[in-house]
Amino acid sequence: MHVEHIPARPARLAQWPAEVSPAVLAALLGAGIERPWSHQREALDLVHAGEHVVLATGTASGKSLGYLVPLLGSLADGAPAAGVRGPTALYLSPTKALAADQLARVDRLAVPGVRAATYDGDTPPDERRWVREHANLVLTNPDLLHHSLLPGHQRWSRFLRGLRYVVVDECHVYRGVFGAHVAAVLRRLRRVAGRYGSTPTFVLASATVSDPAAHASRLTGLPVHAVTNDGSPRGAMTFALWEPATGEDGSRRSATTEAADILADLVERGVQTVAFARSRAGSEALAAGARRRLEELDPTLAEGVSAYRGGYLPQDRRLVERGLRSGAVRGLAATNALELGIDVSGLDAVVMAGWPGRRASLWQQAGRAGRSGEDSLAVLVAADDPLDSYLVRNPAAIFGAAVESTVVDPDNPHVLAPHLAAAAAELPLAEADLELFGPSSRRLLDVLVEGGILRRRPTGWFWAREDRPTDHLSLRGAGEVVAVVETRTGRVIGTVDEASSHTQVHTGAVHVHQGDTWVVTNLDLEARAAHAVRGDPGWSTSAQSVSRFDLLAAERTTRRARVDVTFGTVRVTTQVTGFMRRLPSGEVIGTHPLDLPEHALTTKAVWWTVPEEVLEAAGVGAPDVPGALHAAEHAAIGMLPLVATSDRWDVGGVSTALHPDTGLPTVMVYDGYPGGAGFAERAFEAFEAWVGATRDAVLGCPCRSGCPACVQSPKCGNGNEPLDKAGAVTVLELALASVG
Repeated sequence: MHVEHIPARPARLAQWPAEVSPAVLAALLGAGIERPWSHQREALDLVHAGEHVVLATGTASGKSLGYLVPLLGSLADGAPAAGVRGPTALYLSPTKALAADQLARVDRLAVPGVRAATYDGDTPPDERRWVREHANLVLTNPDLLHHSLLPGHQRWSRFLRGLRYVVVDECHVYRGVFGAHVAAVLRRLRRVAGRYGSTPTFVLASATVSDPAAHASRLTGLPVHAVTNDGSPRGAMTFALWEPATGEDGSRRSATTEAADILADLVERGVQTVAFARSRAGSEALAAGARRRLEELDPTLAEGVSAYRGGYLPQDRRLVERGLRSGAVRGLAATNALELGIDVSGLDAVVMAGWPGRRASLWQQAGRAGRSGEDSLAVLVAADDPLDSYLVRNPAAIFGAAVESTVVDPDNPHVLAPHLAAAAAELPLAEADLELFGPSSRRLLDVLVEGGILRRRPTGWFWAREDRPTDHLSLRGAGEVVAVVETRTGRVIGTVDEASSHTQVHTGAVHVHQGDTWVVTNLDLEARAAHAVRGDPGWSTSAQSVSRFDLLAAERTTRRARVDVTFGTVRVTTQVTGFMRRLPSGEVIGTHPLDLPEHALTTKAVWWTVPEEVLEAAGVGAPDVPGALHAAEHAAIGMLPLVATSDRWDVGGVSTALHPDTGLPTVMVYDGYPGGAGFAERAFEAFEAWVGATRDAVLGCPCRSGCPACVQSPKCGNGNEPLDKAGAVTVLELALASVG
């Protein structure tokens, strides 16, 4: 559909600053790193001056040296004295694999005086004790910080007393509700570190994001300086946008099947390639498809295609790395775990089976090619999805646009309140702490006191219960969680948010967790447990539901030519009434009723209203209004990632031909998390761009009456009925200011 040529970029080199520790400088020179790139030098100067910094440069641009050089220098030069631990540092990453790779990098540098160790859920108890007492660089993740280090800070007192640096790697991952949780954890860390007299410097690393300084400041609560001018070299890249052909029957090949053929073609030509799929099952299907095609040509070529297996097992990762470096692996099919997981360099080409969700992810995946400075190829294969179809037809939305705004709301009350309780359990909260947690913290503390969770005393707020607050708080959602339990052994294999449990782990649901397929045999809402057995039955399930929404408060309204657009607080009441079983072909093989209670969600939403007479004048008569609004809602949800860092599963939507609160036909898109996650607010702010792109996507789709590439949704609780594609185009055009 389009080929973009991205020119090569030469390196811009600098000199090592005088402040670099001699021991670290010797290690760098020994590793062949004679001079830093310009952005590394800029970051080093800022960190040495005590500034908080975020490095937001491209894949393989050496961001890690921006924090490792000052961090390792502090540890090497600050040898412990009698009775004093010496300086320490904390490294936080979203995955165990990334922490393990960073540890390997630190070990290779072998700087004297550095005692580094990972500390995560797999660390044995006796090793944990050694890490607490002796390590001066601890590599872990926000979850363990939340569940273990902060609640048990007394055991970490010597480590926290010497804390000089906190590194937050891949900080663009911390967005939405997860980002709000991590923001609260980092504020709790700052508070507990302050109790032991340390005020660490924060250094964050990120893929390219919109306004990285603002994002990093929202995460940490501190002023952060952004380093964005990338001085690393890049070879030229040819970037192709590819759409699978549509058959005579109107169907088209899946992105996975098409990407498998492209991967096989590249491997046959000796081009070392990684192909990204959206799921582990997709990556394995992609690898299998490429092998089948190659076996017809040359069975020895098929042996060179591998799938990157989930679970982040070190031996798996090292095997893949060795195969890629030796050339034994010519083609690799992987999930985005590879984005954050293993150290891969020198690839020739990248194929992406479906839009990865965000421009930042697109460029991070594409950046896996051409790392040696040679020319490279990237191919984006469009999936059957509104956003994918739009992007391959509108290349300026990829190559001519900035990356998306990264949404984080540290003041989300549904997230902040339980973290205030956790902070009070760690150390009683005092008046002076409220500024750290934001202006809404006092009101939330009053609510916690009224609920008997905290106790108010003249000196502050105290934890008032026997249990631990972190036992009820997952960083991956908001509120209570439901455990997914293996029926045979009683082992907890994972958790889902209570709000998601009705749709994801209802009785009879096929649930995929870390690449393994489970069938839920019973959802016990009282016990907050879903009992499941391992196995793939050969079909998938999708929940059916009915919803209504109440408009609680309109916070901002914009009057446009034909519609009113509003952002505010809503209550969405949903009841899952049953589920469908589908074969991989899409054929429905059964519909089954469920008896589940209603679930109410108070959240943030954007909605617009269209007067009936305006719709009538535009050719959408009363019988067609429900289908037109429903189709417009689906398409708008599918296109929201164009302007916000959401995906289809982060948001929901409802539409109605006559809403009792507005008295008008209404379309609403809402955040799928209690209190909101910032996505709907971003949609309100970028309404023109969002709705305009949605209109173009639906109008440009070659189907006649609506398909998954425009107005059908894989998560529709009404089975994609009714839908009116032509009516949706009219509804979307009426919402644009240029009309009338």
